[in-house]
Amino acid sequence: MTDSYSFVKGGKLKLKGKKDKSHKKHKKHRKRERETVDEKCDDDTLRHGDWWSVEQFDDITGSIAVELKPMVYMLAQDNGLFVTGPSHDIGEGPSPEEILIAVRVNDSKIAMKSGFDKYLSVKSDGIVAGRSDAIGSREQWEPVFQDGKLALMGCNNCFLSADPSGKVICTSKTVEEDEVIKIRSCARKEKKQKGNIPDEEQGSLKTTELNYVKKFQSFQDRRIKISEEDRSTLRKAREEGKLHESLLDRREKMKSDRYCK
Repeated sequence: MTDSYSFVKGGKLKLKGKKDKSHKKHKKHRKRERETVDEKCDDDTLRHGDWWSVEQFDDITGSIAVELKPMVYMLAQDNGLFVTGPSHDIGEGPSPEEILIAVRVNDSKIAMKSGFDKYLSVKSDGIVAGRSDAIGSREQWEPVFQDGKLALMGCNNCFLSADPSGKVICTSKTVEEDEVIKIRSCARKEKKQKGNIPDEEQGSLKTTELNYVKKFQSFQDRRIKISEEDRSTLRKAREEGKLHESLLDRREKMKSDRYCK
């Protein structure tokens, strides 16, 4: 609510005419692993009536539902307050009262509008209410992604959750189990969402950093130099849209970039 290269490879002596099948086996194994992950994602989506769990800020747009706990969504009442809705059956999506419209405010914050055409805000007592006609500072929410989990921070720098009575509140300064939520979307999810992402950034942060080091390294000593610092800062930088600056800083520290001073 985070390298090194090995140029010597040991192994059996390869006899002429004997095919090495291990490479194909490894490729098939990796393919099966990817398919298993995709199947799990598809299964989760099907269990929630084709509403999929967002994984990044850019996914949060249009119709969304805030899942407070498994199969239970935040529900809007006609008095402007929000409560936990009823538990849904497997394969059932959120009800109309549980669907919100997400509006992008800037690169890190959103506003949410209920089915009553009112924007959600946090009252002075920490209660979440949907009674605003326009977007101001109190109607802005910041989705916080970390370690594969998501929390929603309100204008009071507290995180959204539900109290024991089921009332939706925003009072905790820290993210505990109750503050970890899921935002689900029914927008069409492209199977490949990397069309606008540079080739160097296709893959994990480790792969991304290696790709950029190879691209911009100086060839004075013919060695790949990669920062050994924790990559958690890169994860945060990517979420904030500052990945390139962070990578450049790391390369500069390693004196491996031909463009660094």
